[in-house]
Amino acid sequence: MEITVTVNGQPYTRSVEPRLLLVHFLRDELGLTGTHWGCDTSNCGACVVLMDGVPVKSCTVLAVMADRHEIRTVEGLATSEGLDAVQEGFRAEHGLQCGFCTPGMMMTSRWLLDRNPTPSEEEIREALSGQLCRCTGYENIVRSVRWAAEHEAAASAVSDAIPEQGGPTPAPQQRSEVQT
Repeated sequence: MEITVTVNGQPYTRSVEPRLLLVHFLRDELGLTGTHWGCDTSNCGACVVLMDGVPVKSCTVLAVMADRHEIRTVEGLATSEGLDAVQEGFRAEHGLQCGFCTPGMMMTSRWLLDRNPTPSEEEIREALSGQLCRCTGYENIVRSVRWAAEHEAAASAVSDAIPEQGGPTPAPQQRSEVQT
């Protein structure tokens, strides 16, 4: 079957077998190996990508089901301006550990912050409850998402405070960082 899928903003048209899983399409057909293939039963969440902005476990989605849809993978988080706040948070708060679950954790975290820019710890844990990390007790991962939320909020506040052309630039405000 011929499908056209937009992945990370780029349209791709390929002929695929009807039984090809989306995770294999991304990894084998497009060379986007950031999406990990872990359990093949949708239990671990390492394969999570966003399909039309909604997290899906790509090991249970057929590639043909993604025809005419938009897919965002972990490779699509960074922009030419730099890493996404979620990526920065995982780096800053050591949410990576071995890294196997990280792509799925990041994609789910991005989805959460897109819908709820100031999630509570409970909301973060609930959102990530479909992901398994075998290395950690999730503390660093939760801190990573909180870091991303706080830094996105701070960046948004700064950009909202930038005056129109010709106006004075306000002095930056100091924030105290609390280490947990």
